[in-house]
Amino acid sequence: MEATMIDGEKLRCDLQQFISESVRANGGDTSAIKPGNRIKFSWPPHPVSYEFHVLSSDWKGRATFEAHGETFEVEVAQTPFGVFGRCQEIWHEARGESLEEMLEELRKSSEPLFQRQFLINKGLGKPGRFVGHVRELPAEGLLHLLYSEDRDIANEAKIAIELHPHRREMMPGLLLILEDCQHPLRRSAQWCVLDLFEDLPSFTRHQDDELAAVKAIRNLIWDAEDDYARTIYKAGVVLGGHIPNLQGGPTLIECLDAPSKVGRRSAIHGLYHVVEWMPDMKQSVLNALQNKVDSETDPLLKQYAIEMREDIAKGTDHRPEPVFDFER
Repeated sequence: MEATMIDGEKLRCDLQQFISESVRANGGDTSAIKPGNRIKFSWPPHPVSYEFHVLSSDWKGRATFEAHGETFEVEVAQTPFGVFGRCQEIWHEARGESLEEMLEELRKSSEPLFQRQFLINKGLGKPGRFVGHVRELPAEGLLHLLYSEDRDIANEAKIAIELHPHRREMMPGLLLILEDCQHPLRRSAQWCVLDLFEDLPSFTRHQDDELAAVKAIRNLIWDAEDDYARTIYKAGVVLGGHIPNLQGGPTLIECLDAPSKVGRRSAIHGLYHVVEWMPDMKQSVLNALQNKVDSETDPLLKQYAIEMREDIAKGTDHRPEPVFDFER
């Protein structure tokens, strides 16, 4: 199915309304929520009938099971190794000693899929369970799912955006996500956008988009109150390791003076990657880090700047970044 053309500014307006509604649903609280780690979801599970060599001719019976108010048709195979059931609608199988035991196992073991489907529709603002393919959603739905409380759902939406034929027209919405300081789940959504922007030219329509992306990432670093989902760390990686030639290097030098401690930490780390890709900037980076050593008031960051400067000067791997007390 051919993708529909996208109105970027309309998409941005829709996303802003989505963010505002999410804040209202959260009682007006705009504090960032620390998202959990991504847990990769894999479906369908390995079909149990393969292990017992159930033949296609064995699937002679029919049954049903109910879950969440729906009835699901089940094909049944009675064998010497037990009763097998498969539900084509959800691509799943189960085995039991009796028909009842198999159907209960099928219902119970299908629950992870159902819960994921409910979460997808929740992210889309719809009731019930989602039964389509995320990649077939319209652009606004994909952007909404970047805010999913399930980070693997957000990742699936991110992949769909990455492969979308009109992804450049999504740029206004992607920039808004980086600028977002209201949605409670903004950090994981911002991480997804930063991951996409590792290939920034695939999303930019013109030079203004490149400059807007750099500015949005700079502002994300500058005022960061936390580093949930390692988003601010990744912002420095994107500027330094993926777009250093698009003002990424000078922007990270500027961010050495950010009011945010996690932002300054990100900038110090990102500058290591600037020198990797732009060795002509090595002396400028060393000078900037020396100035940071002289002016930094946080002892952990002062030591980190000293170590990073040494690592860059010697051309060795960089040492781990410090962890602040409020992150422990």
